[in-house]
Amino acid sequence: MKLSVIVLNYKVPYFLQLCLESVTRALVNIDSEIIVVDNNSQDSSIFMLNENFPEIKLIANTQNVGFAKGNNQGVANAKGEYICILNPDVVIPENCFTKIFEYIEGISNLGALGTRLIDGTGNYLPESKRNFPTLKVSLKKLLGDNATYYANQLAQDENGPVPVLVGALMFLKRSVYVDLQGFDEDYFMYGEDIDLSYRLTQQGYSNYYLGSVKALHFKGESSLKDKVYARRFYGAMQIFNRKHHKSNAATNWLIQTTLKLMILTHKTPQSKKKLIPLNSVKFWVTDTINSADDSLFLSEKELKTISLEKLNASRVTDSLIVYDLNDLNIEAILESICLLKNNQNRFRIRPSNCNFIAGSDSSLELGEIISW
Repeated sequence: MKLSVIVLNYKVPYFLQLCLESVTRALVNIDSEIIVVDNNSQDSSIFMLNENFPEIKLIANTQNVGFAKGNNQGVANAKGEYICILNPDVVIPENCFTKIFEYIEGISNLGALGTRLIDGTGNYLPESKRNFPTLKVSLKKLLGDNATYYANQLAQDENGPVPVLVGALMFLKRSVYVDLQGFDEDYFMYGEDIDLSYRLTQQGYSNYYLGSVKALHFKGESSLKDKVYARRFYGAMQIFNRKHHKSNAATNWLIQTTLKLMILTHKTPQSKKKLIPLNSVKFWVTDTINSADDSLFLSEKELKTISLEKLNASRVTDSLIVYDLNDLNIEAILESICLLKNNQNRFRIRPSNCNFIAGSDSSLELGEIISW
């Protein structure tokens, strides 16, 4: 088997369904499997999986074992030569894995590989590629300077080696992952990807960023940015530095003190989401005439059906845009979102044959589901 895709789910059934449709499309003609590990969601997730994706291998935990252990469980049951760790709130294009396999051909020292991630507004997520959290980087981040925290030495649309990748989409050889014993289970949430990226480089591997492939990461749906996030994230950085910066006691003490100050001084970022005027135009994007489900907006007067080509050409603003996956290509949808971003537009996606739409207007806030 060529590829195993591991999706760790916790309480995001609607986003998981959208994610799995995108993965299923991307795995056409690839000898592969999908493994979903559910961390005791206690919602409709397992029912949805059994109803819509009975062929998927499901591991249903009776408790939330965290990101590291949950993904390690998935990999332990995988058969693929390669694995892809994927968050349930990620949507990938149809050519994602094809492009990845083309890129890694001939790379002998492949560690992990990640792609360019955009949020629900179409804007690039800089954590797609990062540098290691050294003392200097940590101090700068404490002072509000993220320039060295993110791997800005490589442009967002470029391909090439980078130090750290994000665990929302991480592709690597299963044998390499197993040899390194996977994600370190000392971490519960956050920091596992930094730690694994670091250990890969220590073993002589190189991590690669594929900026030519875009994937959508709603992000806010599964990790709201608040004080709890700050404690977990900076706590993870403390674990990382205890593990990997042991040689100099004074330096290590300074790093730990810096991280504790980060927790104490952390301020929850304010969402930049802007409200859409009540009279905004609502577009149902489809290439099939009259396929819009009017019952979704029965109370609304304006619901315009439009083709993707016409939507892109019109360069609309101040609009709610619903992309219908029944007959649209995900890669084309992602291109459209990037084309129409930053114009007071909101973007939603309807999975095939579903009675809901999903989206997110800020990577700092919970995603939105509208069902009918």
